[in-house]
Amino acid sequence: MKRAFDVVVAAVALVVLSPVLAVVALLVRLRLGSPVLFRQERAGLDGMSFVLTKLRTMTDERGPDGELLPDEDRLPPFGAFLRSTSLDELPELVHVLRGEMSLVGPRPLPTKYLPRYSARQARRHEVRPGITGWAQVNGRNAAGWAERLEMDVWYVENRSLLLDLKILWRTLRVVVSREGVAEDGSATMTEFLGTDE
Repeated sequence: MKRAFDVVVAAVALVVLSPVLAVVALLVRLRLGSPVLFRQERAGLDGMSFVLTKLRTMTDERGPDGELLPDEDRLPPFGAFLRSTSLDELPELVHVLRGEMSLVGPRPLPTKYLPRYSARQARRHEVRPGITGWAQVNGRNAAGWAERLEMDVWYVENRSLLLDLKILWRTLRVVVSREGVAEDGSATMTEFLGTDE
């Protein structure tokens, strides 16, 4: 039932939002340059990797040493706007259609985090990752890693279609209010280094 719901909603959303996606992609090209899309290997169901695709939000500015500048120096106002409104996430609807993601589930995180999870935290991979999730409507990225991962596991243990509908509804409110886009004192999400149980 969940998979059928995901496919129908994602297909309809892609059709309805395709003009918005096209305009935003053009603006990304004009304001941030190429490539328009950001790709990164992420862990999906059962920890299997897939290449996540989002709209680009940061520049590739580098310091004199050739290294990329800190995130806060590479995130222009336009990129911050895309993140706060979740417009950068629109391409992920394609991942839902392909079965790599769900509309609702724990957010897909980099594969390099896999060995850093506790046994309990690793349970987040018992379901497909989602475009939105329980953690995203309860603090978004403002919550700390331990709290966020615990919310992911709570979702795994309590998942249902009714809960998914509740999360989707609350997601609209969070996106409109732009709550919890980043952790306090950080322009983006800090790296997960592991937590003690």
